[in-house]
Amino acid sequence: MSTYNGKFVWYELMTTDAPAAQAFYTEVIGWQASDAGMSDMAYTILSAGDTMVGGLMTLPAEACANGARPSWSGYVAVDDVDAAAARFAQAGGRVHLAGTDIPGVGRFAVVADPHGAALVLFKGSSEAPPARPPAGTPGLVGWHELHAGDQASAMAFYAEQFGWTKADALDMGEMGIYQLFASGDGPAVGGIMTKTPEMPVPMWLYYFNVADINAALARVSANGGKVCMGPHQVPGGSWIAQCLDPQGVLFAMVAMPQPA
Repeated sequence: MSTYNGKFVWYELMTTDAPAAQAFYTEVIGWQASDAGMSDMAYTILSAGDTMVGGLMTLPAEACANGARPSWSGYVAVDDVDAAAARFAQAGGRVHLAGTDIPGVGRFAVVADPHGAALVLFKGSSEAPPARPPAGTPGLVGWHELHAGDQASAMAFYAEQFGWTKADALDMGEMGIYQLFASGDGPAVGGIMTKTPEMPVPMWLYYFNVADINAALARVSANGGKVCMGPHQVPGGSWIAQCLDPQGVLFAMVAMPQPA
């Protein structure tokens, strides 16, 4: 099994207005945008310096007609996309899109856990993962948060699917347990909680690193977005906030604690 297995490796925004979304995120997060050069569709690569972080594309009209909404998706590396998708289904999840090849890039499938939170399974054409800048680098994804139908069963499900392990658990009182998880031998990369009533459906939320949370929130408001929550300081000293982009997509930001 590859040591890359079970790690988040890519992030993708499917939205109703790709040019407007590109303008918003390049201003707010500081990404650089470039055309991927695909012959059959428009796909924009979002990069933090020399590091490609994710992609942006227009949500197809037929998907909208079937009830799809603009959203961010996370790609998780697996050794075999089709086998991993089958395991999701066998464990009570769903396969929204069966294994599909992207020529020269890899193979992917769109799945959902038993509560409906969606992810993308991915196997790249290259075996070697790209080198990544240090944790906390602005523009990278610094945290992965699952607002689950049920925290405990979701943690058990993903532990079985990806080999994720429990890290620290935080007691949030009436909001229940916030269970941190790790992928491999490294530090925690995210947290799982039972969703609050305000969260309409179970979903994954991705936190983009920024250098200064207050400055980033000012950019959100100045560029047509909305601040939904924060800024709040969390254990460890980081500052977080949750926002909506101009197309109504929920995203979050995190700023590492500043050195004394």
